Amino acid sequence: MQSSKPTHVRYLILLMLFLVTTINYADRATIAIAGSSLQKDLGIDAVTLGYIFSAFGWAYVAGQIPGGWLLDRFGSKKVYALSIFCWSLFTVLQGFVGEFGMSTAIVALFMLRFLVGLAEAPSFPGNARIVAAWFPTAERGTASAIFNSAQYFATVLFAPLMGWIVYTFGWEHVFIVMGVFGIVFSLIWLKVIHSPRQHPMANDAEVQFIADNGGMVDMDQKQGKKSDGPKWDYIRQLLTNRMMLGVYLGQYCINGITYFFLTWFPVYLVQERGMTILKAGFIASLPAICGFIGGVLGGVISDYLLRKGHSLTFARKAPIIGGLLVSSSIVACNYVDIEWMVVGFMALAFFGKGVGALGWAVVSDTSPKQIAGLSGGLFNMFGNIASITTPIVIGYIISSTGSFKWALVFVGANALVAVFSYLVIVGPIKRVVLKEPPTNGGSAITGKLSQAHS
Repeated sequence: MQSSKPTHVRYLILLMLFLVTTINYADRATIAIAGSSLQKDLGIDAVTLGYIFSAFGWAYVAGQIPGGWLLDRFGSKKVYALSIFCWSLFTVLQGFVGEFGMSTAIVALFMLRFLVGLAEAPSFPGNARIVAAWFPTAERGTASAIFNSAQYFATVLFAPLMGWIVYTFGWEHVFIVMGVFGIVFSLIWLKVIHSPRQHPMANDAEVQFIADNGGMVDMDQKQGKKSDGPKWDYIRQLLTNRMMLGVYLGQYCINGITYFFLTWFPVYLVQERGMTILKAGFIASLPAICGFIGGVLGGVISDYLLRKGHSLTFARKAPIIGGLLVSSSIVACNYVDIEWMVVGFMALAFFGKGVGALGWAVVSDTSPKQIAGLSGGLFNMFGNIASITTPIVIGYIISSTGSFKWALVFVGANALVAVFSYLVIVGPIKRVVLKEPPTNGGSAITGKLSQAHS
């Protein structure tokens, strides 16, 4: 029976996004926790390990535009469920590469990491689509920050657990445990996730509230049908939009910081700071706690500024710029030797990065309605080029200098370039209105009017 009082099913949807993103990042981080043990068992050097770390990124980047297209074509529910199942299966299989000879094991590990990246490609564009459909504009910053902050929660929750598994049972078991966990979750996803108008638990009042306040509740109504617009021309328009190019550059740099923590940070603690992998697993969770707090705080601050009457541009940019300036403090780790101070500066840097990581809120605010999935995919493609370059660049820096000092300078420089991008390049933040060729009557005019309404 429908009630006149709005339900709050969107918060259940947000919980699901938070949980699936936690699993997503935990599966990405398995290789980092297992990294030092892998190096010993497989006899690989820092450069080779850097390439293995990067394997995920090559496929993840390549899969963004196809993944976004699949989301727009078939809807978020089915495509995302298949994505979760596949990346979890490939994670399980990584636990068996040790059964092969050394060279075969290295190739198999690279290929499986590659397949994990390909399977995860629709995940964040899917998150952005679901948030755009389920949340009003004034709640979108917080919602995006919460699902994005799951990357830190994944480290808080799983780094100590995975460190203990590697220390007690061996590195193979961490892949098997995490993969099975994700396979089970893919089945839960199918039961809980629906679009707003189709969700059995959401009443008309909630759907109307979301729709009246900027939520794109009908985004998946035409899933499975061929859309009208020329997709490649849409992409060209996004790639010639100065605001979007600035957002893409900013996300690339922000992800450069993220992928240091996801790949080389545990290795840094073991090799540069002399910790055991068990201790590194627990220590790695401390900056992540700060990143999680900063991640949620950034979204809350942004939406608070919006409710207080500030422009969308100021409300989104202020936490991004302020947070990233704080994150550049990672370079200070080069000048301290006391362990708690090293961890303190890492925690401060991760906190600042968390506050500033509002890129997905910006995507939900700016994506054209016709191609919300493709727009998110394009954004994530540029951002995750850093998942390829960062592990490799840091691997070469360590190999050539013998230490992490210049690697930390490289990470800090990423934060400053992102600040420059949002200050100088991005300009006003607003939803992109695509130009459509008038091939079928008034469809172009109708499209523009519907976007202006948002």
